Amino acid sequence: MTPLETLAATILARKGADPDRSWTAKLLARGPEKCAEKFGEEAVEAIIEAVKGDRGRLTAEAADVLYHLLVMCAARDVALDDILAELARREGTSGLAEKAARD
Repeated sequence: MTPLETLAATILARKGADPDRSWTAKLLARGPEKCAEKFGEEAVEAIIEAVKGDRGRLTAEAADVLYHLLVMCAARDVALDDILAELARREGTSGLAEKAARD
């Protein structure tokens, strides 16, 4: 299992956990909107580090973004496997063509 798969499995396992004992459970208990808000905050922090050019800080913030993305998706019952399947579906398609198909 990859570290991302392990993280996704841990997040799912925390869905029903005690919010007083798990940060993930606490976020999920606060609802999808709070999970989305937290993801947005972390994304902004990653953007700031990317602009500053601090590779180490960007790496740490990128890890936070991935974690909070998976929590947000779990709050709406979107599994990592669903995301990976969508990426696989897009494989081999030009990014420009894929974007044009959505517009």
